[in-house]
Formats: sequence, structure tokens, C-alpha cells
Amino acid sequence: MFKKIPAPAILNPTAGMAEGITELSRQKAVLKAGALQNAILNSENFSSIATDVKGVIQLFNVGAERMLGYTAAEMLNQRTPADISDPQEVIARAKTLSAELGTTITPGFEALVFKASRGIEDIYELTYFRKDGSRFPAIVSVTALRDAQDAIIGYLLIGTDNTTRKQIEAEQKKLNQRLRDQQFYTRSLIESNIDAIMTTNPFGIITDVNKQMETLTDCTRDELIGAPFKNYFTDPERAEASIKLVLSKKKVTNYELTVRTRDGKETVVSYNATTFYDRDRTLQGVFASARDVTERNRLDQVLKEKNAELEGAKSLAEKANLAKSNFLSGMSHELRSPLNAILGFTQLMDSGSPPPTPSQKAGIDQILQAGWYLLELINEILDLALIESGKLSLSLEPIKVSEVLLDCQAIIEPQVQKRGIRMHFPQFDNSYFANADRTRLKQVLTNLLSNAIKYNRTEGTVEVTCSTDIAAERIRISVQDTGEGLSPEKLAQLFQPFNRLGQEAGDEEGTGIGLVATKRLVELMGGAIGVESTVGVGSIFWIELNAAAAPQLVSDRAEPMTCVQNQAQHGVPLRTLLYIEDNVANMQLVEQLIARRPDLRLLSAGDGTRGIALAHIHQPEVILMDINLPDISGIQALKILREDPATAHIPVLAISANAMPLDIERGMKAGFFRYLTKPIKVSEFMDTLDLALEFAKTGSEDAINAGSV
Repeated sequence: MFKKIPAPAILNPTAGMAEGITELSRQKAVLKAGALQNAILNSENFSSIATDVKGVIQLFNVGAERMLGYTAAEMLNQRTPADISDPQEVIARAKTLSAELGTTITPGFEALVFKASRGIEDIYELTYFRKDGSRFPAIVSVTALRDAQDAIIGYLLIGTDNTTRKQIEAEQKKLNQRLRDQQFYTRSLIESNIDAIMTTNPFGIITDVNKQMETLTDCTRDELIGAPFKNYFTDPERAEASIKLVLSKKKVTNYELTVRTRDGKETVVSYNATTFYDRDRTLQGVFASARDVTERNRLDQVLKEKNAELEGAKSLAEKANLAKSNFLSGMSHELRSPLNAILGFTQLMDSGSPPPTPSQKAGIDQILQAGWYLLELINEILDLALIESGKLSLSLEPIKVSEVLLDCQAIIEPQVQKRGIRMHFPQFDNSYFANADRTRLKQVLTNLLSNAIKYNRTEGTVEVTCSTDIAAERIRISVQDTGEGLSPEKLAQLFQPFNRLGQEAGDEEGTGIGLVATKRLVELMGGAIGVESTVGVGSIFWIELNAAAAPQLVSDRAEPMTCVQNQAQHGVPLRTLLYIEDNVANMQLVEQLIARRPDLRLLSAGDGTRGIALAHIHQPEVILMDINLPDISGIQALKILREDPATAHIPVLAISANAMPLDIERGMKAGFFRYLTKPIKVSEFMDTLDLALEFAKTGSEDAINAGSV
């Protein structure tokens, strides 16, 4: 057996030595060769597998044990290297060698050592199987082992684990592919760009271009590369200057140049460029793009002309709108004056003594009916004109729906009793708040209720309901009647101005404007309006508004609200505040604040007229004024107070949900002492109130400013 041959004899370096070598030299050589052989065989970095001539393993070193997981005892005299090799690769190697060497080679161990057996150097790659079934690539070097007579006595297969190199090769392959993909991607981007793109070196010589540049200049890529950049423009000096500008500023944008082709065609381009560098930050040149702006320049000119026309049309429209507003205002005055006389004297005639005769009474009733209708028509036309002109001022704030519905119920009650209509309003278990203008919401609901009564059948019913959509954060108020209902054709015409849907010949008066104005108002408040109707059953008109949280005091300080309390000094009289506000919730909030000030007392008024009267009677130190009031605006009320010497000195604080800068500016110009926005901030409110009280005491704002510095 191979393993019985003394180790020095396996790789005997003394074979064929000259007879003159001394025995001592021979022994030293043998020992040295043996030491070298042992070092190789015991190396853990190489698998050394020696076989006999039939391929049965005779030596299995520690390196082979480490790589393959087998012990030498498991392999010696039992297996061949083919048993631990990938059989498919062994078959493929046998087939390849058979074709290469022109002989039939049997798959198996013969395929692994055939070249070595013919004295041919053989190093190949093979996949080894470990004991645990895992695989790894190996580089195998095969050598035939010979005896002193040069006869083959076995084979030595020295293998190294090729996994790391394979991984490196795979990674390198991936990197190379990525590089090729990136280059392709980059080139695709350049070629797909709608702009002509080029690169130049720092001296302005073209180094690369895309297809668009070829098209723009009518030159091939080969003609362009290596040529001076400036050669392709009508103004070469300006083109050359652009390169210098890029080099000095690193970037140039919207630099206009004119490209000229060899046949003289000129194209105006917008030139944009930047410098580019290699990874060592060494300047490589200029990257530039040129976009054809001929059409853009033409469109710019057209746009300028159109803008000029629009400005002219806008000016004319504004003048026409102003003329319309002036006309409507004048018409209102001119119509109201004679109408006032007509209605006034007609009412005197109606209530005169002796009373009018039956025929006179019938005529008077006709005059009064027509007069009141004409007045309603004038009011609704002016209201609609104000809405559509965009000049209607709305104060959107949290409004308690139940309070508005109760007000509307009181307003509409006389019509209900007159017509014998049964009206049902919701019983609110919860307090719903909608983001709306209180006055305009009341106008919208009153109009819907009035229509539900007016176009209902005798002794019919009107059902008012209120619901919330929590997900959409909306509140819906519905008004359902038991009238004749509307056909789909009439529903399509419902919100058209002056269209009464065939009711013109009926007994009920109307302008055909109310629903149009209602729709506009609801939409201005961020809501929606709709209708569902069935002929012979009735109609349901509904509006939806954005839900709102109940009004809250907003404290912008970290301290608790009790920090704003003051103690009245002994013997100091109470000072009076007047709050003119139609929103009950806001009134209650201010009452809570003033309750913390024992030195103050609060009076309240729900509209401007009543507030002005209370100001005359009580002469408050300070007036708090809402802007949007149900009768007159807060600005109008302020003007009346300022024009009266008895109230002109009282500082008036505006408290409004109109919080746009233009609203605040308009309020300050009107003469308010300060302009506060809702929701009320506690500290800001109390500080401003103290300033106003100090002003009422001293009559000088300079003293207040000096004291606050």
C-alpha cells in the first residue's frame, strides 16, 4: 500500500544522483526532503489527498480534514476523490477531455487524473462536497507519483478553497455590470433629453455631444468633437465669453445665444452650463445644455399682449362693476324714497277716519301688497348684487345651532299661525355648533322656512331636523314640507335668478331671488345646499355646514386663568363695560372673564341699535364691539358713536372673527382703539382691556405707551 512507503520515498529527491554523493550528504538531503514533505502534508491551508494508482485515498491531511469535514480514518482505503466531487462536473470534464485528447475517458476518478497520468500539467476547478452536504469551489492541482523506475504508483491532489476568489469574481462581475448599466443609463439620459447637450474642455473645445446637438447644428458627432464651441454661433465672441463666465462663476443660467447651421439657419437658444470635475476635484471642463426658445419667446410676446388686453378688460370690468354698484345704490335710494311715501300715505289712508269704503279698501290693499312686494324685490336684488360682487363681509365663528333655530322659529311664527301650518323643531340633546355667520345663517334658514310655509298645502306640516356627520365633521339642517313637490325638470331650474318655476300666476308672491341668494350665502360659509322632492308628497331642502367646537377662551400663558383676577380697591367705584354682541356663546365667555374682575360690571346688547342706546344712557368706560351685527355693522355703530359728542370719547375695542390682515387694517382705520380676533386670548384680552380703561381715565395713549415701556 502507498501509506507503507516511507515518507522520504514519496518525493525522493535523491533518485538519479551522482555516485559521488557521500552517505552523509544523502542522509541530510533525505531528512530535509522529509521535513519539507511533512510541512506540506500537515498544512491546514491546502487539502493534500494522495491515492494509489486506482484512486483509493491513501493520505488525507489535516487541511483536507478541515476543508471537507471528514477525518482521515473515514477516507483512507475507503473512498476516492471522485466520491467527494460534483458528479455532474466530473461527467462534463470526462466529456471535454475526451473531445480534447481524442480518446474516450470514463467519468469518475480517471477524468480527474487523466492528464497527470499522461505527464501533462493539470490544474482545474472543481466543486467539492463536504461531509455536511455543503459545497465549495476548489482549485485542484494533480501530480502523478512515480517510483524510482518512473512508474506511476499513485496521484497527489492538492486543493485550495476557491470560495473567496469566486465571491470576489462574482462581486467584480456585478460591479462591472453595474458600471455598464450606469454608463448606458447616463448615455440614455443624455440622448433622451429634449435639450442639446455638450461637454467642452476648459479651453472651449467640444469633447462630447448628444443627438439633439447634432440636429441643432446640422453636424455629425465626429465633426463636433474636437471643434471649438464658439464656431457654431452667430456671435463667437459672446459664445466664448459664456465659457469663461462658467469657469469663473461655476454656473450660468438662461444665457441667450443664437446657433447657426452650415446652411445659415439660425435658432435662438437658452444656454445653461456648469463646471464638472473628476473624483479628485480636478476641473475637467464645462457641461452645457441649449434649449430652443424660439417658440417660447413668441409665446411670451403673445402672453404680454394678452396680459395687456386682460388688464384693460379688468379695468373696464372694475369700472363697470363700480358703475353697477353706484347704480344699484342710487337706484335703492331713488326707489325707496317714493316707495316710502307711497306706503306711508297708503297706510294713513287705510287707517284714516272715516275709514275707506269697501272698494277703496280693496284698492288700498292692492297698493300696499304691491308696495311691500316691490320693497322686498329691491332688498333681495341689492343683497344678491352685494354677494356676487364679492363685497359681502362674513364673520365665520362657532354658532350654536339651537339658538339660531329658536330665533328663526320666533320670526316665522306669525306666518305659521296665519296659514295653519304645524311646525316641528328638533329637541336638542346636545349643543351643536356650526362654523357660520350668525346673521346670514339666520337669513338662510328664515328663507327656507318661509318657502316651506308659503308653498305648503293648507294645514300642512313643516319638519325641521338637525343631524351631524362625525366623520365628515359636518352639520346638516333639513326643512321638510308637505307641499306639491317638484318635478325633475323644475329641480334643474331651482337656483336660477327670477325663475319662480311657474308660480308667477299663483297667489303667492315672490321674487325668484331668495333661493339664489341662499345658495350663494351657504357656499360662502363653506357649506352646501341641496333638495330632494317628490311630486305630490313634498320637498326637503337641506344645508350642510362645517361643524365647530364650542367657543373657548384661549389662554396664551402657562399660568392658570385665575391669574387675571384683580381685587377692587376699597372705595373705588365700579367701572362699566358695554359688550355689543349677538352671539350668546361669545357673550357668556366674556361674562366669565369679567366676573373675575370685581372692579368691573358688564352690560350687554344684542344688536348695534340697542348698544348705541345703552352707551348714551350708561356712559360706559369701554365698549366691546362685534363687527357683524344683525342690524348694522360694528363699523357703522362705531361711526354713530364717534359722531355723537356724548359718546365720542369712549374707547371701543373690536372683537371679531374677521381675522384677515385686511379686516384688521380696515377696523383700525375706522377708529377702533384696538382690534382683537376670536377666539379670545385671555391675557391679550385682559391686557388690552386694561389699556382701554387707562385711556378712558387719562384720555392719552401717549401716557399708556410711556407707562408700558
